[in-house]
Amino acid sequence: MEYVTLGSTNITVNKNGFGALPIQRVSAEDAVALARKAFHAGITFFDTARWYSDSEEKLGEAFEGIREQLYIATKTGAQNADDFWKDLETSLKMLRTDYIDLYQFHNPSFCPKPGDGTGLYEAMLEAKAQGKIRHIGITNHRLAVAKEAIESGLYETLQFPFCYLATEKDMELVTLCKEHNMGFIAMKALSGGLINNAKAAYAFEAQFENVLPIWGVQREKELDEFISFIEHPPVLTAEIKAIIEHDKKQLSGDFCRGCGYCMPCPAGIEINNCARMSLMLRRAPSASWLTEEWQMKMSKIAGCMHCNKCMSKCPYGLHTPALLAKNYEDYKKVLAGEVSVN
Repeated sequence: MEYVTLGSTNITVNKNGFGALPIQRVSAEDAVALARKAFHAGITFFDTARWYSDSEEKLGEAFEGIREQLYIATKTGAQNADDFWKDLETSLKMLRTDYIDLYQFHNPSFCPKPGDGTGLYEAMLEAKAQGKIRHIGITNHRLAVAKEAIESGLYETLQFPFCYLATEKDMELVTLCKEHNMGFIAMKALSGGLINNAKAAYAFEAQFENVLPIWGVQREKELDEFISFIEHPPVLTAEIKAIIEHDKKQLSGDFCRGCGYCMPCPAGIEINNCARMSLMLRRAPSASWLTEEWQMKMSKIAGCMHCNKCMSKCPYGLHTPALLAKNYEDYKKVLAGEVSVN
């Protein structure tokens, strides 16, 4: 069994964090069952957010009565102190707890600091002094903000996208966190579904002693695979290295990670999936992406208003409208049988 301690915090858990974003898509009964099964199997770090609709509420129900035996991380997207306190009180209520182990600023466009005029960091400190939160963290998709947060010395953890498709600059963040005794939580460890080999994903993350990957779990069979890694952690064999190298070549260049920060779209386009449809068609059973429902969703790309709002909000600097158009043309060719996929 492999463990990781998140920097200067007292949070030590095995290298399987439970990402609770996907459980908002399943029933309360199924979500509670998944969370409880994960806990009883040995997973003790659960990450959610105020923005994840009813995810917090489902975890609250799952862990009532056993709260002290696990760690809960959640997030606020507040832009000012008043909204910070509203979010915190709502999270405490939904999670059925009087404290949060790790409270994180949720992908802010800047690094909150004391005296910046927002009152956000001061509110974090006050919440910690009151015992309502125990550790302060930040999540982000922007390299500059993440680096500033690490070097500020104000945060105990950073949550950032990190998988075996990571760039050298992403790798540098992991090293910086280690040097600053700061915990690194890896989100998007499966790159939003583009990585379909969990063993390879785990083996990559396991190389970094200060990294805790959180896996987005929606189905029991997915959870069972990650549970199996607790006692039998995959390692970087020659076979797994070959899989990683193949995927890195196939997924090199500009591609949509599916983070969803470009949403909502005024034209109703489901950008975070439509902009990477070509890759999904070739990396997952294609029939599931060729249904009437998905044909209708993809057809909305034709109604793109070219307002460029999505492009301005993309943390990876992608030309989203062009990417959507390219994916739609490919999709139509697949539907017409002009291009074959799996």
